Amino acid sequence: MTAHKASLLGGRLVSWPVMLLAPLAVICGVLILRRLIFGIGAVAALNGGYPWGLWIAFDLLVGTGFACGDWALAWAVYVFNRGEYHPLVRPALLASLFGYSLGGLSITIDVGRYWNLPYFYIPGFFNTNSVLFETAVCMTIYIGVMALEFAPVVFERFGWKKALKHLNKVMFFIISLGALLPTMHQSSMGSLMISAGYKVHPLWQSYELLPLLSLLTAFIMGFSIVTFEGSLVQAGLKGRGPNERPLFTKLSVVTQVLLVLFLVLRFGKLLWHNKTGYLFSGDRFSIMFWCEAALMVFPLVLFRLPGRVKIRAGCSSAGSACCFGAALWRLSYSLLAFNPGGGYHYFPEAQEMLISMGFVAIEVCAYILLIRLLPVLPALGSVHKNYQAEVKHEPTHHH
Repeated sequence: MTAHKASLLGGRLVSWPVMLLAPLAVICGVLILRRLIFGIGAVAALNGGYPWGLWIAFDLLVGTGFACGDWALAWAVYVFNRGEYHPLVRPALLASLFGYSLGGLSITIDVGRYWNLPYFYIPGFFNTNSVLFETAVCMTIYIGVMALEFAPVVFERFGWKKALKHLNKVMFFIISLGALLPTMHQSSMGSLMISAGYKVHPLWQSYELLPLLSLLTAFIMGFSIVTFEGSLVQAGLKGRGPNERPLFTKLSVVTQVLLVLFLVLRFGKLLWHNKTGYLFSGDRFSIMFWCEAALMVFPLVLFRLPGRVKIRAGCSSAGSACCFGAALWRLSYSLLAFNPGGGYHYFPEAQEMLISMGFVAIEVCAYILLIRLLPVLPALGSVHKNYQAEVKHEPTHHH
């Protein structure tokens, strides 16, 4: 693996993005408190036909998909020994830690009788026949694993060398768990809706492929969010940091392979089961499908453009398209393409949407604050030596 150094960004803690998003975070906290005191009906439009709403479809299924950057890079760096991507691991790990933690919080506030949650940890009350049980167990352990993976950043910041030395002795085991656990629960998130049967629209219901497609979208969103967030950070640094564009370009090649595989399976399944008629029905479901497909095809077209155009168009454009396409697929099979029958309808309350927006605001604010306070971002000159020739301003020292 390629050794690299990390440094804290420094600068003002209260920057304009933090001031802009902080009110949303505060509103989110107030509404969660209201929900816990007055019940879920005080802030949500959930009902008997739609017991899962925005908090599960977006905050959990989409949110943890966006939080798969660390897991995807763990496979690239540690399983396939692509050490060149190692400088991207810490920023991805931090984003993943927040994403999964807030996804876990969304489950907590979504549970009707949240005071019964401690029973989940008592062996005599385990429901091992439930897909949700496996998902919850893996997610709970994985959040702890990511916290341990991130601990060296804190130890380095405060100079706890002895603790860091002891942790590094078992880090190989921690990283192995970190690579394994999301593989299990991300596929299980696809299995959740198999039991819904005909209630999920035929364009998304697939008893054979839902777990595999869910796993593929996790990889796609994981690699894409690393590219997207990294490009935004690079733009924010305005050339003060190392040039990571070549790494993002190489990651985009991996993402393109995953996109092609996803699209082949997606369309192949529809052809195999003679469901192509639904593609041209002209209803909202066919429109959603083609929007999803277009978002996933766009990066494939973008990276076939001439080199200079491709670079200027940016990995961020391709990464955002991949993320939105995969996110739309997850939203569709879990909520938008779900019809329980019985005359039930669901549209999220404004307070539900504010809580979801608040989760995003909390993650962004916390990410900005921690990269300023902890050695998360790659230090100057830490990018793999094979790419140093592409750096316009050669760094002469670490900051």
